Formats: sequence, C-alpha cells, structure tokens
Amino acid sequence: MYCTQLKEDAIMLAIRLPQDIETRLENLAQRTGRTKSFYVREAIMEHLEDLEDLYLAEQVLRRVRSGEEQTYTLAEVEAKLGLAD
Repeated sequence: MYCTQLKEDAIMLAIRLPQDIETRLENLAQRTGRTKSFYVREAIMEHLEDLEDLYLAEQVLRRVRSGEEQTYTLAEVEAKLGLAD
C-alpha cells in the first residue's frame, strides 16, 4: 500500500458509492483507526497507474489496427539492433 501525505494543493473530491461499499469502507475505517478518505485515496493511487496503462494500450491497439502505427517482430528488432545471430 502506498503511503501518502496530503499537500496544501490537494483538492477535495466527492463521489457516490453504493451503500454496501460505503458500509464496508466505514467498517474498515473503524476497525483500523484510519479514515475512509485514507482508504479511498490509497485505492485510487494504487489502481490509477493500471487504468492509465490500460487506456494507453487500447489507444495503441486502435492505431495498430487502423494502420496508423506499425509493429515489428522480435527478429526485426534484433536485426535492427545487431543482436541477430
């Protein structure tokens, strides 16, 4: 889990959660002595990079399929880099 500290330039974000998720979050916060905000912040930070990677990969795939971006085989890359036997 990432350790975070709020900076002075942090913003507040309001989100709507299903009641069962809110209940689970509240229970976790009470049992651990942390705030619900702490756990929401940690979850976002932990998964944001994965979401960014997913969307970037989807964009690249779209460009490859449309012919806007070219791909290379491993053999082509090795040959270009002088690594081929």
